[in-house]
Amino acid sequence: MPTRPSQNDPERVAAWERRRKSVGKRIRELRVERGLTQEQLAHDSGVDRSVLSGVESGLRGLLYERLFDIADALGVPAGELMVDPT
Repeated sequence: MPTRPSQNDPERVAAWERRRKSVGKRIRELRVERGLTQEQLAHDSGVDRSVLSGVESGLRGLLYERLFDIADALGVPAGELMVDPT
């Protein structure tokens, strides 16, 4: 994604926002299904709890590596976290 605000296509920005929210929602769903708190998942994945909170709320994105760390801690393939936002 371009770094200058003038280069950001509003449709692209909106698409990334939908994707962030979708991934965060899926992480939260799986975490709750497994009876984990954010603190427990953060510890198990090595991701800071405040980062995890931001991801689950759709306000933050993740580094590729952290996505895999969270997926491993949840016991799912990373692709399971990246559902198509509709």
